[in-house]
Amino acid sequence: MTRTRRVVVTTATVLAVGMVLGAGAPAAQADRSHPRDVHPHLRSNLVAFYDFDHPVEGDPALERDQGRSGTEIELVNGGAAMRVADRAYPGSGKALQTRQVNPTENGNDDWKAGTWSASGVRNLRPFAGTQGTTVMGWFKLDMDGPALNSTTANPTDRFNAIGLAGILTGDSDGHGVRALLELIDVNGELRLVALGRRLDGGNSQTFAASEDWRTLLPKGRWVHLAATFDFNTGALALYRNGKPLDGFYTRTDDPWRVSGPGPHVTTASDPRGIKIGGSFPQNTLERNPCDCRMDALMFLDSVVSASDVEKQYRYMAR
Repeated sequence: MTRTRRVVVTTATVLAVGMVLGAGAPAAQADRSHPRDVHPHLRSNLVAFYDFDHPVEGDPALERDQGRSGTEIELVNGGAAMRVADRAYPGSGKALQTRQVNPTENGNDDWKAGTWSASGVRNLRPFAGTQGTTVMGWFKLDMDGPALNSTTANPTDRFNAIGLAGILTGDSDGHGVRALLELIDVNGELRLVALGRRLDGGNSQTFAASEDWRTLLPKGRWVHLAATFDFNTGALALYRNGKPLDGFYTRTDDPWRVSGPGPHVTTASDPRGIKIGGSFPQNTLERNPCDCRMDALMFLDSVVSASDVEKQYRYMAR
């Protein structure tokens, strides 16, 4: 099935489900408001949730959303092979495998996941004009630093970041984000960060963890991460295994323009999609690939409190 055809099928599926809810809708869709692995305190704000145990019937290269939006994502380039047997937490099933495929070739074959639409993804509208967002999930890295840069002729050039998971802006080319968890070069040193942008076309703010990234994400070990974005106040936060991380902002000015009267919200445009394990989910360019596994990726339209982040971690790790 072509990528264009997949977009059409995804949209049609969402519309059809909406029309028949209460009249024979699939049980998986009916249960989206109460996903098993999500703490009850978080369910009302859970826009999208991917556990990689729910392939779309007839097209296993698509993953069903267990959140309320019903936003299917594509497992780009690897398809069903990207679902691997690996338990991130007790009770989990398959995990998502992302990776760089050909580091010396300027192509579009990296394994990553997500969705993208030039007109915006309507199902992700809760992230338009919102005061807060949270991105969280389980991650296991299998790399010692950013991957070789496959887009340049220099055989030793490397990307400056490792992409984890995030929500795109309403004007994104597949790279620019509203809310993102990633590892990126900060003043010459790779750090775990929460990177956000309140306004389309505006400046980003970054909150970087102080602790060494190799300690926070030891190679080959599952770790639960969360990032919160308070677009009203300009505050960001990072959490590891339910506990807040010490860190610092990379800018001391007002990149989100929140110093004036509020409330302050994100641009009222539908995000152009979600990116997971690297940029450009429409598969037009390779950037910041992640040789890693991920599970239970959650995207919420609120700033989850520190106590609820810890509850969610303990709820899954119990």
